[in-house]
Amino acid sequence: MKVLVTGGGGFIGAALMRLLHAHGAIGGRAIDTLVALDRRFPPEVSGIPGIATIEGDLGDADVQRAIAQLKPDVCFHLAAVPGGAAEADPALSRRVNLDATLDLFDTLAGAGVARGAQPPVVVYASTIAVYGSPLPDPVTPSTPTRPPMVYGAHKLACEILLADFTRRGLLDGRSLRLPGIVARPRAPSGLVSAFMSEALHALSAGEPFESPVGPMATAWWMSARRCAQNLLHGAAMDPGGDTQRAWPVPVLRLSMTELVRTLSHVFGVDGERLVRYAPQPAVEAIFGRYPVLDDRASRALGLRDDGTPEALVRRALDDAFQGPDAAAGWG
Repeated sequence: MKVLVTGGGGFIGAALMRLLHAHGAIGGRAIDTLVALDRRFPPEVSGIPGIATIEGDLGDADVQRAIAQLKPDVCFHLAAVPGGAAEADPALSRRVNLDATLDLFDTLAGAGVARGAQPPVVVYASTIAVYGSPLPDPVTPSTPTRPPMVYGAHKLACEILLADFTRRGLLDGRSLRLPGIVARPRAPSGLVSAFMSEALHALSAGEPFESPVGPMATAWWMSARRCAQNLLHGAAMDPGGDTQRAWPVPVLRLSMTELVRTLSHVFGVDGERLVRYAPQPAVEAIFGRYPVLDDRASRALGLRDDGTPEALVRRALDDAFQGPDAAAGWG
């Protein structure tokens, strides 16, 4: 089996590359060729033995030709301009998050037809930003999608078009709507939600943290490792007759107070003393008012959350952590 990961040098992409290399298979089929595509790669990806890399922009014609020649059986599409950066430059978001993504879908579909085999499986990293704000409580499979930002609008458009490629038998698409994924490295990311990762880094190190949302602000949380495991499972699961082909991944819904309490317990710090709350209305309106998520359909497909707040922070910050379900491959 040939597997391609776009955005394979990014935060989630690197976690997925490590998981794919360690697992060596998808749905019981061995991975013969593992390829990462990105503009650049960190050592933890480029140093993985046995993987190939394609360096360049997804929208470049030579990169699309390389994908066509590869003819991947499975593609995890993670490459994107993130939310804050997309909102600041809508034209760039269109080129990458919309146009280049649709070019990728066309290339993969064409390669599948030329190969004369089953249509390629495409696991698309979508976003909870497709829902909009404010959200009803609970969010259900019938909740209307009203993206409040360019990023979410382009992601939703690609979800719809990937489902149409699937309807036509050209691709086997699966869009997973990802929540805030932690803990991203402490570097500029272009994400408005970067404060979620910074909270974990700061408090685990016993450093002060200024929160742009209030103590009772709630968000949907997931560790990068659990996210990678869900993406991997997304490629192997049986979606049945679902024609929409888009699901929110199960999440932990935590307030900042609950998160601070968990970090204090796990790392032995006085989180209440270290945190200063300075709510920013615009940030809290989007990232601090997440209601209950009805994720029963996603769980029925085998997708999972981190289990407990303690497991979330340990899995997000400790690469060696193995949770209680490690024996089942979900550690």
